[in-house]
Amino acid sequence: MNAAGIFSAVLKRDLRLGLRHRSALVNPLIFYFLTIFLFGLATAPGTAALPGIAAAIAWLTVLFASTLSLHGMFEPDLEDGSLEQLLLAPVPLVLVVAAKIVAHWLIGGLPLVVAASVGAQLLDLPRAATGTLAATLLLGTPVLSLVGAVLSALTVGLRGGGLLLAVLILPLCVPVLLFSVGAVVDATAGLPVAGALYMLAALLVLAATIMPPAAAASLRIRML
Repeated sequence: MNAAGIFSAVLKRDLRLGLRHRSALVNPLIFYFLTIFLFGLATAPGTAALPGIAAAIAWLTVLFASTLSLHGMFEPDLEDGSLEQLLLAPVPLVLVVAAKIVAHWLIGGLPLVVAASVGAQLLDLPRAATGTLAATLLLGTPVLSLVGAVLSALTVGLRGGGLLLAVLILPLCVPVLLFSVGAVVDATAGLPVAGALYMLAALLVLAATIMPPAAAASLRIRML
């Protein structure tokens, strides 16, 4: 089987399993909307309309919600024994890992992008900035999945690994958070946002280049 066939087979398998166990799809969405709703209740009238606060709340909520499913990227494969088979299979492990990252983003990241665009209205985010928020999420959430894949590989099989993963990933996501919130604030003020979006795109390209091989190496080290 060629590289495209391996990637496609793993991607379809993980998508099928993810849709079968819908908690990975539903739980982050419930967490997101519940948190946005509580923020809306807790803030004074007019406070949430400040673009910096609304953008920060929207992005932080997406960040926290996305961590709920990161630990499950490799953990189910370890529990059913398929992870060892993938490591021993005569296929490039980096392709397997890349397919699992894409599947994770399609199930856990893309729905949050849509949800955040809707939830931003609950925070009174100006319409002029909603499109920029969606663009930053489309560029930034794949970075979360890519970075999370390495940490998920390092913590797979550890008791309490989900909490450890959440603690480790938050500092690494600060650049994505800063550029994303800054772009939304600039869009609200009518300023150019291309620079921030280019930086997010550069972070995505860098993460897509480095993180899949790093996650594959981490899996091999962890399973030794």
